[in-house]
Amino acid sequence: MKNELINRTKLFALDCWKFCFKIPKSREYNAYVNQLIRSSSSVGANYRASQRAKSTADFINKLKIVEEEVDESIYWLEIFEEISSDFKKEIQTLKSEGKELLAITVSSINTARRNLKKSRD
Repeated sequence: MKNELINRTKLFALDCWKFCFKIPKSREYNAYVNQLIRSSSSVGANYRASQRAKSTADFINKLKIVEEEVDESIYWLEIFEEISSDFKKEIQTLKSEGKELLAITVSSINTARRNLKKSRD
């Protein structure tokens, strides 16, 4: 599962980049493109960092960053959905993957918190 998520989060960043490459170049679009590229690439980078966490608390903290960044990526995809009628299917696919990654991340955080609580009891 670990390697699968490392690959999925990297693929999410690459797919968002490929989507952004298709967006027209303009001052307005560029601001949103930069935000989506930043947040989507942070998902994979921080998930990867979580796999080298020094403690369960560190692992949870890193996954919380992943949670925030994937949620932000979904937000920017929703913005693109609102401002452009092009690429609807591609945006839906990216949003779906983002939501799946978000659900997996939240579940992992909850499991890690339960395990941490058990180890303290």
